[in-house]
Amino acid sequence: MSGHSKWANIQHRKGRQDAKRGKIFTKMAKDIIIAAKGGGDPDMNARLRLAIAKAKAVNMPNDKIDTAIKKGTGELAGGDISEVIYEGYGPGGVAVLVEATTDNKNRTVAEVRHSLSKAGGSMGEAGCVAWMFDRKGMMTFSAEKYTEDQLLEIGLEGGVDDVKAEDDVIEVYCAPEDFSEAQKAFEDAGVESLSAELTYVAQNMIEVDVPTAKKLMNLMDALDENDDVQNVNVNADFPDELMAEMED
Repeated sequence: MSGHSKWANIQHRKGRQDAKRGKIFTKMAKDIIIAAKGGGDPDMNARLRLAIAKAKAVNMPNDKIDTAIKKGTGELAGGDISEVIYEGYGPGGVAVLVEATTDNKNRTVAEVRHSLSKAGGSMGEAGCVAWMFDRKGMMTFSAEKYTEDQLLEIGLEGGVDDVKAEDDVIEVYCAPEDFSEAQKAFEDAGVESLSAELTYVAQNMIEVDVPTAKKLMNLMDALDENDDVQNVNVNADFPDELMAEMED
């Protein structure tokens, strides 16, 4: 089970996504800036096209999107942003892989280290947990609208290599190089995704108990509150009891 998606579902049920909306535009702008470094034309830059689509999905104003693109291409100042990955361990020895975009690596690494330490975890050396994850293209679809078989049949032509049902969504995975083609296959079929992103997926999951899962959730929340952090990936299988508790 994907720890990332399970946590996202818990966030949604607790209303956390609305609470952090003020930070979303900052994160989206950085994502667009990084993507635009590969070219400012979304028709020729698949990564930029995806970043723009994600920004529009959260109602980011067009002028902010345009400004971010120009910063990325160098037309405007403010594009000095780098991508970094931090690795470490969280409660219960869970592997934590943090994707960030920052204009100050010293600040960001200190903040990520502080969040890990405060949660009882620790920062690790480069490569200590990255080998436990695979880079994947991931799309999610409503389980009420589509079936796994339907999505697999459509997605196979676009390079989809795995389909999994997770709670009320169906996750579809593919290799990063097939991501654009897979998206196009679903778009051409008139199948609308709930989300689409390039992310890290754990090869194997660690079962954690409810107390550990709660500590891990708090850590992931703290990291996600950081404007520099784009994604938090873990190899934890959150217990179903936690989902039931969130619904109460």
